[in-house]
Amino acid sequence: METLFSSNERARRLGHAPLAVRMRPASLDEYVGQQKAVGPDSWLRRAIERDVLSSVILYGPAGTGKTTLAHIIAAHTRSEFVEVSAVTGTVKDLRREIEEAQRRLMAFDRRTILFIDEIHRFSRSQQDALLHAVENRTVVMIGATTENPYFEVNSALLSRSRVVELEPLSDEDIAVLVRRAVADERGLAGAYALDDDAVEAVCTLAAGDARSALTTLELASEFALTRPESDALVEAGEPVPITVEDVRTANPRRGLPYDKNGDMHYDVISAFIKSMRGSDPDAAVYWLARMIDAGEDPKFIARRIMIQASEDIGNADPQALLVAAAAFKSAEVIGYPECRINLAQAAIYNALAPKSNAAEAAIDAALEDVRTSGRREVPSHLRDRHRPGSEEYGTYLYPHDYPEGWVEQRYLPEGLERGCFWQPDGRGWEQWRFEQSSRDRSGAAPDVGD
Repeated sequence: METLFSSNERARRLGHAPLAVRMRPASLDEYVGQQKAVGPDSWLRRAIERDVLSSVILYGPAGTGKTTLAHIIAAHTRSEFVEVSAVTGTVKDLRREIEEAQRRLMAFDRRTILFIDEIHRFSRSQQDALLHAVENRTVVMIGATTENPYFEVNSALLSRSRVVELEPLSDEDIAVLVRRAVADERGLAGAYALDDDAVEAVCTLAAGDARSALTTLELASEFALTRPESDALVEAGEPVPITVEDVRTANPRRGLPYDKNGDMHYDVISAFIKSMRGSDPDAAVYWLARMIDAGEDPKFIARRIMIQASEDIGNADPQALLVAAAAFKSAEVIGYPECRINLAQAAIYNALAPKSNAAEAAIDAALEDVRTSGRREVPSHLRDRHRPGSEEYGTYLYPHDYPEGWVEQRYLPEGLERGCFWQPDGRGWEQWRFEQSSRDRSGAAPDVGD
């Protein structure tokens, strides 16, 4: 039960809290964005409003409202709301809270909602300690995570919960939050003014992160007060303008999300590879810049360029692999910042090169045959001759003994015919070489459609 003393103490704490904490919405009506997750017809909104929530895992990037939703649930529920730290909490702490929840349920018929922020930081044993309590509804768990729960959360715990994904906020959503914070008594209380350009600058720098936007706004307001003319405005009771320059001073670079082990890491590298495959040099350089700006290991980037050079270009342009190998060497020997140029050169080369996945398709088809068709014998004329009885083998025709350096001869085992694995994709060097070799064999131009 909250007393006057505890209420005053909470108000004092809130007064010293960061702007992002002071402006945390207290209800779903104040909550901005995430229409898909908590819109009027969503399961989560109905569950919160009717206080019938079952265990849920809130998944999304930082600053998208996961913790805020948990606090809204705490304000609306008739259940006991308990928070456990995934960073400092132990299995013992969890068991204590579960025992308390059991006692509360038996003695007072009162449910317990257990909020675990950054649940992916819990060890497997800690997650396992929750299973029975979540399954029999001793507690209703709310987990929040920035990592993909399907990789980071125990599958048994996942099966007992519902995953709700939150997306980065739009610039329009961020603008609503910024303007509210400027005017609201909990925020800057009208003591400052932002024009549209300054609001746009805050939104751009926030990159979908509400917490980042409000932190930038708070710092920008402090910088605005340092201007000489601000003292007179404060004394006159006039709002102090926060300029675009104040915003950029508060946050000199856009905080685009990126993590070296999480979803964003894999999403960006996937976009990078697909942009090279799709022959878009501008997109390839953009995603490369995202990784470089975030401090991604240049050797990791170069390895992906090398793989792509064989996987998607192959012998349509054999030089691509050499360029990629040179870029890897530069990443290894030179490093940042100069190797960014080598990486960009290789990425652009790959994007512009003719494309063929014939090499990948050929080796995968050959492996499939090896693993499923049973043993195929080496033709006798191809066998090693350094063994007794080799004189009985068939005659091997040495290609260099023939004018064109080629002679018709079976190299595949019985049951396989030329073209069973490798076919050119009709582009670049390999197509030209295929046509040349076909002329060598037939003495006439090949029908490429065969």
